[in-house]
Amino acid sequence: MKSVYFDSAATTQMRKEVIERITKVMQNDFGNPSSTHSYGRASKSLIENARKTIANELGVTAAEIIFTSGGTEADNLILNSCVRDLGVNRIITTQIEHHAVLHTIEELHKNYEVEIDLLTLDSCGEIDYDQLESFLKDSSKKTLISLMHVNNEVGTMLDLDRVSALSKKYNALFHSDTVQSIGHFRLNLSEVKIDFITAAAHKFHGPKGVGFAFIRKNTGLQSLIFGGQQERGLRAGTEAVHNIAGLETAFQLAYEHLEEEKEYILSLKDYFIETLKKEIQGVKFNGACSDNAKSTYTLLNVCLPISPQKALMLLFQLDLKGIACSKGSACQSGSDQGSHVLNAILNEEDRKKPSIRFSFSLFNTKEEVDYVVQVLKEFIEN
Repeated sequence: MKSVYFDSAATTQMRKEVIERITKVMQNDFGNPSSTHSYGRASKSLIENARKTIANELGVTAAEIIFTSGGTEADNLILNSCVRDLGVNRIITTQIEHHAVLHTIEELHKNYEVEIDLLTLDSCGEIDYDQLESFLKDSSKKTLISLMHVNNEVGTMLDLDRVSALSKKYNALFHSDTVQSIGHFRLNLSEVKIDFITAAAHKFHGPKGVGFAFIRKNTGLQSLIFGGQQERGLRAGTEAVHNIAGLETAFQLAYEHLEEEKEYILSLKDYFIETLKKEIQGVKFNGACSDNAKSTYTLLNVCLPISPQKALMLLFQLDLKGIACSKGSACQSGSDQGSHVLNAILNEEDRKKPSIRFSFSLFNTKEEVDYVVQVLKEFIEN
């Protein structure tokens, strides 16, 4: 049986260089980075070098990079502290954010009575920028805009420059969940004035359990986790030095090879679209994922012409054939509620059809695309 992994939006395969770096650090640099002896100083140096590597690529200072356990913790840190410590009492967002953002905002609304304004979305999952400006005009409340850069299910991309300009014009704070874009797109935060972003290493061929938050200096954000003074006092707890080193290596390699790998992965996506159109009559592509000008090159969300009854067996059959992909986002695996993203943007007819997210990496091939399309075609025709 073939084995095809088309679920890189959920998590990526680690590069061998990352595994080698993590292993080396675990063997040789086991000191507590808060210790003052030579072992501790060596570990501390690894962390600070990683911080500088990330900061240099993003065009910020090293002090503005805070290591976390991943994107979810980083989102929670930013959103909670904005309300608790910075006086934010209104958040502008959408229905299709990651649940790390949506569920946190729900709790803030419940516990702090934060006002929530949801932007209208079109059928591609794009926001109404004019509506965003009207929202910003209409309130004297302290406002946070929280909008993801790349949607994790349909790939629709936000115009960061436009939102950033509006946030500064109306004196609002701007947070963007960039978990699906860091490592895949260049982002110069000295030019794009976002206040907060989040990242997770396992989305760009690094280890799970580590990520970072960018917190622009002088915003006044405070810690969510209390204890020691690690991470500039913003994230207590002994740092996972090996994971941070692995994150750094993955980050370096992602940007070192960005252009060539982007070109290769985009060619796979385009080939997948062409082959699906050729082989499966009635196939559709959700959101803007088939428009490379409006969506990421890393994923494709496919709506298949299958009855609801037959659709129940689709993922099971794909798994039996060795094909890994997602129904909606990975964080909803096992849920029977369906995708909150697709429920928000699809019409009633298309919501009844099965939609599958295929996401790609440098480890995939055109031969794998051919195999997946053939399996889908046989399933539909039989």
